Parts: sequence; structure tokens; C-alpha cells
Amino acid sequence: MSIAELYTDDYFMREALKEAEKAREAGEVPVGAVVVADNKIIARAHNLTERLNDVTAHAEMQAITAAANAIGGKYLTDCRLYVTLEPCTMCAGALGWSQISSIVYGASDIKRGFSLLDKNVLHPKTKVSGGILNEACGKILSDFFAQKRK
Repeated sequence: MSIAELYTDDYFMREALKEAEKAREAGEVPVGAVVVADNKIIARAHNLTERLNDVTAHAEMQAITAAANAIGGKYLTDCRLYVTLEPCTMCAGALGWSQISSIVYGASDIKRGFSLLDKNVLHPKTKVSGGILNEACGKILSDFFAQKRK
């Protein structure tokens, strides 16, 4: 089995789900992300909005910063982002500026996802795919909010 066959979208989304679980355990909205370059994870992140008291501390924003630090540059042109929830417009704008080559998300965000609001915020060469492990990505979020309502 080749590396490419081993490291699939499902594999990397499961890694992002591990980050979402860390967020959940910390009382954060359970969204996780990983950035991949050459089939290697170069950045891992999850929501830190509560811990940092910062509305911009979304998993994607944390992942962008960590990946840029890992590669020593601000452009993520040869990187893929795996995130458990469709990015919001703020995160999509930052991803557009980073020139990331692709975004793979799990669950759609029917209220705040960027695809409902403005598809032109991303770099024109950025590829987007959604629905990877959709059920698992959606379940961690719905379970979290159900628990919050109790």
C-alpha cells in the first residue's frame, strides 16, 4: 500500500476529529482542523475562543498560523486544510489570503458557512470539498449543543 493510499481524506478528517474532541473536552465548540503538506500533518488546531476569550480563535485561524510557522511563510499554496465544520466567512477570508490549495470539510454549516454567503472569498485556485465523515463531524457538534441545553 502506498502512502497516498494510506493517507486519505477520511484519515486526515479523523485526525481533525481528534482535535475537535480536545476542544469539546475543554468546553469549546468542538471544531478541529489539521493542515497537511506532502501527506504530512504540519499543523493541528481546535477552537480556542473560550480559553483565549477571542472570537477570532477558530480552529481554522489557529491552524493557518501554526502551518505558516511550520513552513516559514505566509502562503499555504501546497497545503490542504481538513476541518470538521465548514469554515465561516471570517475563516474563509483568511484561508483565501493564505492561498491554501484545498479545503476539505466535514459537516456543512447551514447558518454561517461561507458557501451560503460568499463563495468568492477564497483564492481562485483553492479547491473545496465537503461532506467527508459528515455524520461523525455533525454528531460531535449536535451532541455538544444538546449537552449545553440540558
